[in-house]
Amino acid sequence: MTLTIAAMPAYNESHVIAEVILGCKKYVDKVIVVDDGSSDNTAEIAESLGGYVVRHEVNKGYGAALKSCFKLAREFHADEMVIIDSDGQHNPDEIPQLLEPLKHGVDLVIGSRFINGNGKNVPTYRKIGMKILDIATYFAGGIHVTDSQSGFRAYGKKAIENIWLKGDDMSAGSEILLYTRDHNLKFVEVEIHCRYDLDQCSSQNPFVHGLNVMLQILKDMELRRPLYCFTVPGMVSVIAGLFIGMKFLQDFYSGGSLRFGPTLLLILIMLVGILMVFTGIILHTISKMISQIVSNQKEIESLDKVFEYRFEYKSDE
Repeated sequence: MTLTIAAMPAYNESHVIAEVILGCKKYVDKVIVVDDGSSDNTAEIAESLGGYVVRHEVNKGYGAALKSCFKLAREFHADEMVIIDSDGQHNPDEIPQLLEPLKHGVDLVIGSRFINGNGKNVPTYRKIGMKILDIATYFAGGIHVTDSQSGFRAYGKKAIENIWLKGDDMSAGSEILLYTRDHNLKFVEVEIHCRYDLDQCSSQNPFVHGLNVMLQILKDMELRRPLYCFTVPGMVSVIAGLFIGMKFLQDFYSGGSLRFGPTLLLILIMLVGILMVFTGIILHTISKMISQIVSNQKEIESLDKVFEYRFEYKSDE
């Protein structure tokens, strides 16, 4: 038997959550609602419709709610999990098309608003912001998708077991994609549709949301791809400084003079560039060492499970 659940973060969605839950129940075995500190009766409505409700005492953020979704999926030993927004923007009738690729060995299915010529109803300012975040996510983790911030996704067993979110904010969508790369999870995108004509469909200003996500992606880039973040810009600074320095020396040998201010600035730029180059190399080395340690730890844990299983099996005999 395959256990399929739908999980949704919810914050003051009493006006629409009943419709979303009833829509999901047609396609999954269990509906989980993470009530992230709502001040209305969102939780009561969800419970009355048979939803399994977990309550956060205060509003912790979208990422914190997703943490609870994954935690519950592991506790229930779910084989498949669909994450869907509780504000009515997503259509529950599109759940089957997200679940279908999981049956063919895919670990993560991303509902994209922008493939197959879709996304005409998405406001222009959102398209621009999302495209910037897609590019930033690619540079941070090497993952190329058309909708890195989609909140409508399906996860297989391997993804559920390997994705352990750290952040509590809206950057969780990009963080999940970084885990996808770290654990070599297979992913695909399928076409979905999203409504923007609803009232109260966003609890955060889109500009603030985008800025917060971008800042978190940049932090991840510092840790995951320090060569891109430090070494490359540092090398550019050093090379530019060398060219400008040669121009200064050429002018000096032609009878000109070295002005103190520009020369000092040039030296500072080159020193900063050199520092960035070595910082990137050092962080890259540390990052590789940490990855190797984590990989070795997982291998040890895997071997421990095998030995434990064999010991139990022999004991039963």
